[in-house]
Amino acid sequence: MKIDNGISEKDRKAIANGLNHLLADTYTLYLMTHNFHWNVKGPMFNTLHLMFETQYNELALAVDLIAERIRALGYPAPGTYSEFAQLSSIKEVKGQPKAEEMIKHLVHGQEAVTKTARSLFPTVDKASDEPTADLLTQRMQLHEKNAWMLRSLLEK
Repeated sequence: MKIDNGISEKDRKAIANGLNHLLADTYTLYLMTHNFHWNVKGPMFNTLHLMFETQYNELALAVDLIAERIRALGYPAPGTYSEFAQLSSIKEVKGQPKAEEMIKHLVHGQEAVTKTARSLFPTVDKASDEPTADLLTQRMQLHEKNAWMLRSLLEK
């Protein structure tokens, strides 16, 4: 059935394509954060273990919200590792880095998701797609806060 929500098919497709990248970045950050939660060790173990758990739980909810917005726009959401690897701007971390390196990777990941979300605004604004704009704003606020909190752990 044709979608008639006031957003042209061309704009819906462009927004969905952008959201595919946001979904891939978010899922990649989720996997990285969950991996680090499982494997962190050292003097900051408890603090980081709990912080990473809070963050990966929130990211798990976020991937659902993003995928559902893609579907509401009338397009399929990517959902495989290979699709996410192609679409994500976040590179996989090999091995088991030390806690401080984990934090640095996560800061970069949080910032990458923020940049991906921010890059969608011109298309979203042009189409007057307020639901997607709201989603993007909420994502950016959370990722900027998480990046700040993680960066704070690196200060001497």
